[in-house]
Amino acid sequence: MAHQRVPSTIDAVKEPHSVSLKELTIKQTLSSLPLNPTPSPAVPLSLPRPHSLPRIPLPQTRCIHPLSPPHPPPAFGSAYVGETFSCTLCANNEILPGTTSPKTISNVRIEAEMKIPSSATPTSLPLSPPSPSPSDENEKDTGVDLHASKSLQKIVNFDLKEEGSHVLAVTVTYTETTATSGRVRTFRKLYQFICKGCMVVRTKAGPLPSSSSSLRKWALEAQLENCGEDTICLDGVVLETRDGFRSVGLNGEERPVLMPGDVRQVCFLVEEVDGPGKEEAGRIVFGVLSIGWRGTMGNRGFLSTGALGAKVT
Repeated sequence: MAHQRVPSTIDAVKEPHSVSLKELTIKQTLSSLPLNPTPSPAVPLSLPRPHSLPRIPLPQTRCIHPLSPPHPPPAFGSAYVGETFSCTLCANNEILPGTTSPKTISNVRIEAEMKIPSSATPTSLPLSPPSPSPSDENEKDTGVDLHASKSLQKIVNFDLKEEGSHVLAVTVTYTETTATSGRVRTFRKLYQFICKGCMVVRTKAGPLPSSSSSLRKWALEAQLENCGEDTICLDGVVLETRDGFRSVGLNGEERPVLMPGDVRQVCFLVEEVDGPGKEEAGRIVFGVLSIGWRGTMGNRGFLSTGALGAKVT
């Protein structure tokens, strides 16, 4: 006896969501501005009539597209180590005003996480402006109510500290209520981007002759190479010394502009202040080099090296 197959929930057609999610980055916003707002004159096109074109039969094939995380739009540009990833997340109520839809959208919440290469556990990201805190600490955020065609906007910021693939996971949860029932709906979107290195730093330290036999001096040279794809402007290069040392920059006050592939050389004079510095494994450590820059869109970047020093001879 044949049994009737019960349709599963997978076979059922998914109902489209009443709330959509849009992601907009700062770079995308600035780069989308027209460079020449003057409209160009229309160029007449001479096209053949439809009946004069040959009819080409198309094969009856079925295309199956694999599911993959959406990538940021091309205007997003490149993400570099030392910069802050910033974007606006916008949850929109797609029900148009004036329609006879019986649905009501309420309790809309946006949550964001960042998956980085060095950790298998995603990092929860704070959103701004923050939601009003509930009266009870154990009570969760109930979200906001959205009328027809209204939206909820949040801003997410994340400091990029390592190279590799990053995935921004955004979850939207809302309550959809009709005249007879109500349900909680959730959907999730993934935005994947590659973070690259923007600055390569090469350093070399050498001793200098000193007039005092007890206090020593060194010259610390550093080469800064722009290995990214964008032009940057150096905001400042500072040698942050440890206790017992002081440094003097010999680089002037200008803010050089580095094109992709350009190299800038800086130099510092390092001196002992209160007697001989502390030695660690045959090496004396001065401090760290801090580098700040701005991108073409005004976005800031910051990089700090490891401990710098010289071998004890």
